[in-house]
Amino acid sequence: MSLFLSVVPVSEAVATVHRLTVQVPQETVPLAEACGRVLAADVHADVDIPGFTRSVMDGYAVRAGDTTGAGDAVPAILTLRGRIQMGQTPDLPVKMGECLYIPTGGILPEGADAIVMAENTEPFGDEILVKKPVAYGENVVQYNEDFKKGEIVLPRGRRLSVQDTGVLAAVGCADVPVTIRPKIGILSTGNELVPVTEIPRIGQVRDVNRYVIAAFVRDHGCVPVTYGIVKDDRAIFEAALARAAGECDAVLISGGSSKDDRDMAAAVIAEKGEVLIHGVAIAPGKPTIIGRCGGVPVIGLPGHPAATFVVLVAIVRHLLDDMTGSAVPEPVTITAKLAMNVPSTKGREDYIRVFVKDGIATPLFGKSGLLNTLAKSNGVLRVPAGSEGFESGSQVEIILW
Repeated sequence: MSLFLSVVPVSEAVATVHRLTVQVPQETVPLAEACGRVLAADVHADVDIPGFTRSVMDGYAVRAGDTTGAGDAVPAILTLRGRIQMGQTPDLPVKMGECLYIPTGGILPEGADAIVMAENTEPFGDEILVKKPVAYGENVVQYNEDFKKGEIVLPRGRRLSVQDTGVLAAVGCADVPVTIRPKIGILSTGNELVPVTEIPRIGQVRDVNRYVIAAFVRDHGCVPVTYGIVKDDRAIFEAALARAAGECDAVLISGGSSKDDRDMAAAVIAEKGEVLIHGVAIAPGKPTIIGRCGGVPVIGLPGHPAATFVVLVAIVRHLLDDMTGSAVPEPVTITAKLAMNVPSTKGREDYIRVFVKDGIATPLFGKSGLLNTLAKSNGVLRVPAGSEGFESGSQVEIILW
């Protein structure tokens, strides 16, 4: 068996992942449980919001023209006609030279076209001294200025935030259509692995990747399903993979991609399904496997945590977002100046961990087996496959973790 079937560009690996994905079904959940879920359908406003023109602060409903030129030295003097009660339509219009007290959210009375903040006024008997002019429409939210009836307020594919739940409540969406959270199976392979609760002996390491992968999966709106540590025994591995593929919507294998005499992941995936890619032009993460078993996407990740995390960010996130139907934007990026030279091998996409502070990006060079570069970094520099690197002082784009 060759070292790699064929090393492909990252773009081809991502395209393959997109073709593999089958979006999960949808369900309806109560509004109180919708935060963090992905909308399975557009949500429309069922009414005009607001359904009336209203004040955005406590103050006085006025005709803006009556306040022209008002100031501390020469205030505009308006006759106070009364108060507007919350939730009630005002029965008094505002005529020239008059005003009505109005609370935040109160209905704007007929004749008024602006609100003077209470802080910019002074009561004087039955009159109000206005010490600052207002423009037409100032401090007022117009009828259906927020949303018009029938308008899309939140689109399909949006991962719902805390703020979004407020919008859903405002348009009466008590039952929210969302995609079912995909189950992602996680297999940790290797005789050298021990649980995090054990003290590793010589030649052993704790199962770090299980928790890195599970956290990443959860952060992308999916449900991680862990299958423990799978020893380097073909029968045990086959059974674990078959179980995970039968119970989950996708499977991620940690430590099952590197090629040596003991490696069996690619062979088993090929036997039970098909291997589409074994080798991606990315560093770290070159030996990544992409395939499927029984129609279920299977990705073999490197065993080193730094390499695993890079592949999760560069490739696996596309699988997870496709499955949930999430229209997630590209990762947050910033521009920074490089503190030192970053060499790269042309034809390979490199991901260099960096620490960014005060606009300066300091590369954290280290082998993919080292955890300290992950702990100390707050972003990653992507070096395109066609580049031989960047020189010190270059302005570069940093993907923030």
